[in-house]
Amino acid sequence: MSENKETKKSARSANYLSAKESRRISRQNRKITSAMEKKYRRKNVPESEYLTQMHDPRNVVEFDDLHSYFFTDTGTVKAVDGVTYEVPQGMTVGVVGESGCGKSVTSLSLMQLLQRPQGQIVSGSIRLNLGDKAYDVAKMPMRAMEQIRGNQVSMIFQEPMTSLNPVFRIGAQVDEVIKLHNPTWSKGQVKQRTIEMLEMVGIANSEGVYRMYPHELSGGMRQRVMISIALACNPRLIIADEPTTALDVTIQAQILDLLRGLKDKINSSIMLITHDLGVIAEMADYVVVMYAGRIVEKGTAQEIFSNPSHPYTIGLMASKPVINRRVDRLYSIPGKVPNPIDMPDYCYFRDRCEQCVERCQGKYPPEIHLTDTHVVSCYRYWDFHKEDK
Repeated sequence: MSENKETKKSARSANYLSAKESRRISRQNRKITSAMEKKYRRKNVPESEYLTQMHDPRNVVEFDDLHSYFFTDTGTVKAVDGVTYEVPQGMTVGVVGESGCGKSVTSLSLMQLLQRPQGQIVSGSIRLNLGDKAYDVAKMPMRAMEQIRGNQVSMIFQEPMTSLNPVFRIGAQVDEVIKLHNPTWSKGQVKQRTIEMLEMVGIANSEGVYRMYPHELSGGMRQRVMISIALACNPRLIIADEPTTALDVTIQAQILDLLRGLKDKINSSIMLITHDLGVIAEMADYVVVMYAGRIVEKGTAQEIFSNPSHPYTIGLMASKPVINRRVDRLYSIPGKVPNPIDMPDYCYFRDRCEQCVERCQGKYPPEIHLTDTHVVSCYRYWDFHKEDK
């Protein structure tokens, strides 16, 4: 009986945060975020401060050991914890993982759209290739980033139903992006470009849609408008965050075909964020698998789908339904994701892994290179690694 009381008491104390401790955390967070905000809001920052060199000039973006945290009153949430991968020019990179694994936060870090001041890029670099030069987005001030966002890098946001402003007409919302990055254009030129973009994304009645409000359009039409806004300035990189959410299967197929065709037409790269492995298999050239803010596996789409190596990737593959295969119950990965405020110092997936080995009690392992492109991070495969032997 006494043991049960002690167990309940320790559980309560583990989940309890006193007012004094909460105030201490808030003061510490304000000190950290104020210093970061001051750096972001500087004016007349010399370009040399955020100029950089791409490790591979064939890449349009390189994430290098990126750490993006949220400073909350209950502690620091490590939403992105040391992410490293590349997006090659003209290719599609699919980013998959559970909700909350850091997929969208990685893309929002690139766009500098994290919810500030709580959300901040703490360390690491995001190298963006602009052709003649490269910038480190993590070091760029806010005013410099405004010239990049929507012009060189654009984003199709997750929910088309709420991403468009309900009080402005469709034409005004597309015009705004074009006018911002082409200040010398006349009103007629801006409208003509908007009509062209609406026609490019498959909207037949472009003149009529130009004068409509978002509530007058269906979900698929709104998603097409979002794509037209993202492509209005012919960006080098398109970030598609769940572009087919809440759309029926027929419209999903049309949107994916549209994205694929437009990518080839303007020679852009796509960073595709989704839960749908079927979409990834159809669209992506490379795949990045994320779990709890870290990358557990990355490689070409063929390598990941034909030979998944990390237990989490294997679990994701087993969770999807297969045509012509009848099962009583779909497989689901057991357990739950660890608390993002108090992450363990060992492999995050260890407590959910059905193939856990003794070595998983230790520190989180470095990446193990299976081939030049296929990379996995898991102790289970160290026995097959030459250096470990």
